[in-house]
Amino acid sequence: MNAHRNAHRFDPTSLREYDIRGIVGKTLSPADARAVGRGFGSEVVAKGGKRVAVGRDGRLHSPEMAAALIEGLMSCGLEVVDVGLGPTPKLYYAVREYGYDGGVMVTGSHNPAEYNGFKMMLGKASFWGEQIQALGRRAAAGDFATGKGSVITRDIDTAYVERLRRDYRGDKPLTVAWDPGNGAGGPFTTELTKLLPGRHIVINGEIDGTFPAHHPDPTVEKNLDQLKQAVKENKADLGIAFDGDADRIGVVDGQGRVLWGDQILSILAADVLAERPGSTIIADVKASQVLFDEVARLGGKPLMWKTGHSIIKTKMAELGSPLAGEMSGHIFFADKWYGFDDALYAAIRLLSILARSDKSLAQMRDALPAAINTPELRFPCSEERKFKVAEEVKARLKAAGATFSDVDGVRVSTADGWWLLRASNTQDVLVARCEAKDQAGLARLKAGLVEELGRSGITPPAGF
Repeated sequence: MNAHRNAHRFDPTSLREYDIRGIVGKTLSPADARAVGRGFGSEVVAKGGKRVAVGRDGRLHSPEMAAALIEGLMSCGLEVVDVGLGPTPKLYYAVREYGYDGGVMVTGSHNPAEYNGFKMMLGKASFWGEQIQALGRRAAAGDFATGKGSVITRDIDTAYVERLRRDYRGDKPLTVAWDPGNGAGGPFTTELTKLLPGRHIVINGEIDGTFPAHHPDPTVEKNLDQLKQAVKENKADLGIAFDGDADRIGVVDGQGRVLWGDQILSILAADVLAERPGSTIIADVKASQVLFDEVARLGGKPLMWKTGHSIIKTKMAELGSPLAGEMSGHIFFADKWYGFDDALYAAIRLLSILARSDKSLAQMRDALPAAINTPELRFPCSEERKFKVAEEVKARLKAAGATFSDVDGVRVSTADGWWLLRASNTQDVLVARCEAKDQAGLARLKAGLVEELGRSGITPPAGF
């Protein structure tokens, strides 16, 4: 009877592959936050854990959500260490550096202002996939640990910023424009730049959960317009942007051109492989062939892997990889760092390379082999259908004897280049991308992709 009274049902759309996320007031509420605390807290207790760190981003509803989450964790008998407002990587740092038994970050990440959610760590590992579904089942059964917990607040802001600064190497003063996008990384960016040589211009540095300047996602080029302007006005060497919780990085060079995730990773990989030859460098299936070829050329072992920050972190730990990245701007360092995605840390490593080089970022970008590719293309497709479509396409390709990788959806290689089709883990869409050596090849690849989608009853959007 007691379990029944405690039972809680989440909106099924909020239990995602890598986190729990929803629209506050519609698919996510403080009651959900409390149930996350009770469900996750019960998992920690079952593993013999006692202390859990909690952090939150700058969204307007994050304090209320964090309070309810902490209440749920305490009801399991846990000691909660509240590390307060800041980027998601600060929470990851707290868990790794201070040895807590788990961590929960209240964040809507790169989503619009009305979203919020929870990213979790159990011990040093990501809590994701089936573990999140199991948490949902535990909540529905009301199967929660009980006890009398406590909460303390711990200010680790200065320690975190100092740890970031510690790995900066280089003497050449740079001029850098920064745009944290009014996200949780803002004050940390400001404090960090005070400790670095050179000239630093921070725009949109105040935390504002309404995101008045622009949407906090640096993978969408229009969100980088203000940063490009700041680079131009200040004749900066480069510009660096972060998403709402500062675990994704965006970069523009001194000419205002965007460097995408795989281009950033190519430059970082050259530096890591110089010190750690033969290492495995991981990138997701959306990354350019240029990156994988570049890693091989530099003496590394390139590994194409599934998209998703939790999935990549898990693979890195398994293989002992020092560096990984995704097209979405998540960059993961285990070289000198902890193996998690931290955009502020990735920025430090990139600036260190530039401060020790006689080449500019624009020159490094131009030195990479050229390829013509589409941005990430999205085709609406229902939750029920999206994975089936990817499987249908794969079956037809196999029957036709096509060359493809099925590590995550299908990535088809032809004489022109490659095209990718995969089901998004977080939205009702199919995601595609094409890359070729020239425009004619790109047109042929797109035609091949459209043909396959058509066979499964999917119509590409107008203008494709």
